[in-house]
Amino acid sequence: MRPVSFQRDFISHPAGSCLACFGDTKVICTASIGTDLPPFLKGQGRGWVTAEYAMLPGSTGGGRKKREIGARDGRSTEIQRLIGRSLRAGVDTQALGEIVITLDCDVLQADGGTRTAAISGAWVALYDALRRHGGPDLLRALRGQIAAVSVGIVDDTVICDLDYAHDSRAQVDMNVVMRDHDLVEVQGTGEQGVFNRHQLDALLDAAETGIALIQDAQRQAMS
Repeated sequence: MRPVSFQRDFISHPAGSCLACFGDTKVICTASIGTDLPPFLKGQGRGWVTAEYAMLPGSTGGGRKKREIGARDGRSTEIQRLIGRSLRAGVDTQALGEIVITLDCDVLQADGGTRTAAISGAWVALYDALRRHGGPDLLRALRGQIAAVSVGIVDDTVICDLDYAHDSRAQVDMNVVMRDHDLVEVQGTGEQGVFNRHQLDALLDAAETGIALIQDAQRQAMS
């Protein structure tokens, strides 16, 4: 694992904010609370959790990344849907009442694992938003602690929390999201071939160990 840290209240205006750092990857996550529910939820007494993701200009090497205005590119759309699904797995939307929590995850600096850093940091921002908006009553809407990590096989070795150098030459690349000790989502692919059940088990074991460390860092930040 690279060094992992979470800095709460990185921005003062949102209901919750957190700077998540996984090594040299840095993602600012903010949580905003509103009442503009999606049409399919109006009048049902339930809330919603959604997310947006973007990489800021200057966040990557190789020249300026164009700012995304209007429609997101395919990668950003896929990642923000993953973030939204992951955080909704940690919330009882019925207990939220008719509010919408939007988690904005903006990559300040990318060195691999931006989506897993975004998910883990967004959970801290979400926690603070619920605590400040509704106190203990609204915190009961949380169903568990959400964290995520990337794992892969590089040079036939299992690596947890891949940086760009590892990710760019990984034989197998996987992202794992967990709620407490249970799996929320597993995204894995053989980038340069195939992998077997034994390797899959080793990757999941590494992810479980890494996520436990990330959850410890989240709790330390919130203590």
